[in-house]
Formats: sequence, structure tokens, C-alpha cells
Amino acid sequence: MELGILDYGAGNLRSVNNAFEALGRSSRLIATAADFDQVDVLIFPGQGAFGDCVKFLKHRDLWTPLQEWLKAERPYLGICLGYQLLFEGSEECPGVQGLAAAGGVVRRFDPGSGLKIPHMGWNAVQWSAPFSNWWQGLPNPSHLYFVHSYYPDVADSSEVLCTAEYGRDFAAGIARPHLMAVQFHPEKSQTLGLKLLGNALTVLEGAGDPA
Repeated sequence: MELGILDYGAGNLRSVNNAFEALGRSSRLIATAADFDQVDVLIFPGQGAFGDCVKFLKHRDLWTPLQEWLKAERPYLGICLGYQLLFEGSEECPGVQGLAAAGGVVRRFDPGSGLKIPHMGWNAVQWSAPFSNWWQGLPNPSHLYFVHSYYPDVADSSEVLCTAEYGRDFAAGIARPHLMAVQFHPEKSQTLGLKLLGNALTVLEGAGDPA
């Protein structure tokens, strides 16, 4: 199946593409609405500001096809901002609506807590047993790499793939049969990150197979 990486106007596309190349998979860049029709699995890497990303995607006419992709439950892998934009909005940019493909709001870590913000570096991720097909072969917990100042406050706890702790417990990822989205960066998480990406492709490509 064809992999597509969404061009969302920021700079970590190469590192994500390199991670898939390390798995022996090629991908193409999704830069126009027509490009969505050329791929089977959509990857939204995502780093940067919530509002700026929404503005860029709308300006490039990528927002509506992205919404339609999610509504159709086509295979989707979201990383960092590609996770946060799934929700209804973000405290980073009040008044800017997210994709609303998942219930909840993206919140900022409490700056008065004494925590260093952004949360940056390796942290333990605790996996949820019902989603073991996504993290098969990984230790529980797994140490993975984060860079973020905001985290989704997920409305539906049954969708939480994994959690982490940084001054408070937060949902570090969600999963559905056709979707995985995570706050950490698998492409920067060395062997465990590559293993997770390989698992994700196996699950997503199975979900995308025609009945």
C-alpha cells in the first residue's frame, strides 16, 4: 500500500521519511488535494504551532480533504501536532477549531508547577492492554522521545493507547482500528520507535484492505 506524508509547512518531513526508509518502505509527499487519492495510508508528522498549522493547511486546500479522510476512517498515523489537531481545539490558539475527529481539548502543561516547559526528552510510556497489536514486541513501559508544551485532554478514555507522566498523567496516544496518533516522536525514538512504526503500518494496512 502507498504511504503519504502530509506536507503541513514545517520541517521534520525528512526524518519521518528516513524512518520509513529504514523499514524498507518508500513514501510520497501529500502537497495538494489531488495527492490524497494516490495513497492508502496517511501520515501527519506535525511539529509547530496549532494555529499556524491549521492556517497553512486551509491556505493550501489540504484541510477539507484531511477532514474527509478522517471521516471516511481511512488509515491515519499522527505524530505530535498530527495527534493534537485531531481534537476540538487547543489552549495554544483559543478560537481556532481543530479537526474534531476526537473529543477533547489540547491543554498546556501548568507553567506554575515548576516543570520545565517544553517537556523535552525521553519519558516512560505505559501501554494499554486492549491495544497490544500496536505495541506488540515493545516493552511496557517503553521509553520514547517527547518534545511538546501541550497535551490532549482526551474525552473518551477507551481510546487511550498509552499514557505518560509529566507533572500529571496524560494521554500520550490514542488508537482506533484505522488510526494511531501519538504525542511522542517515534522517528526520534531509535529502535523502539522504528518497531512501533512497523507495527503501525501492519495494523493500518490491514485496516485499509478492502473487504
